[in-house]
Parts: sequence; structure tokens; C-alpha cells
Amino acid sequence: MKYMLLIYGDEGVWTDAERTACYVESAALARDLHASGRYLAANPLHSVATAASVRVRDGKRLVTDGPFAETREQLGGYFLIEAADLDEATAIAGRIPGARKGTVEIRPVLDVPGLSALGQAAD
Repeated sequence: MKYMLLIYGDEGVWTDAERTACYVESAALARDLHASGRYLAANPLHSVATAASVRVRDGKRLVTDGPFAETREQLGGYFLIEAADLDEATAIAGRIPGARKGTVEIRPVLDVPGLSALGQAAD
């Protein structure tokens, strides 16, 4: 089953050196997961200062600067993995460096017929 591991944290708690070390450790984790066939994708996100939120109400698109909600922790990146079950996904989430300063939310990916194939055709 596919799981999305969403990494949340306060952007302000990372020094530049810590952020660089986090990226190096995350890349090593990605290589390890790839070697065992569990890696699908991973990326950090740019700062929430670059975010925009879109809502459609009464047929009109509303765009606002910033993330969806004002919170202490922001979505900072993700890992998309293949895992046998929630226990395995939880073990992998515990290896993500961002879990030491923030939170990793684990969500099973819903497979919608015809939707996933679109991304695979672009590869």
C-alpha cells in the first residue's frame, strides 16, 4: 500500500546547517528505501512565504497568499512510500529527520482508477 508521510514543523527552528544536514540525511533515507523497493518520491517544500491557497466558492476562484491555515507548524515536505502496513509506514516515518523537530503525519494513499496512470504515462 502507498503511504504519504507529510512532514510538518516550524520553519524557524532550523539553522542553515541543520537544514543542510536534514537534506543529506533525507537523501540517504531515500536511497535506503529505494534499495528495498519502498521509495516512490520525496521532496522538501519552499518556505510558506511562497505559498498560495485556492478556494472555489459559488463558482469563483479565491486566491490568498500563504498556507491554508495559520499554525505553528507548516507542511515542509513529504515522502511517498510503499509499505506493507501502517506499522511499517510508522517505522519509516520515525526515520525522517523532520520528525525530531516536528511531526510526520502518515496517510494511506487512496487509489483512484485512472488517476495514478496519468502520472505514470509522463515518466
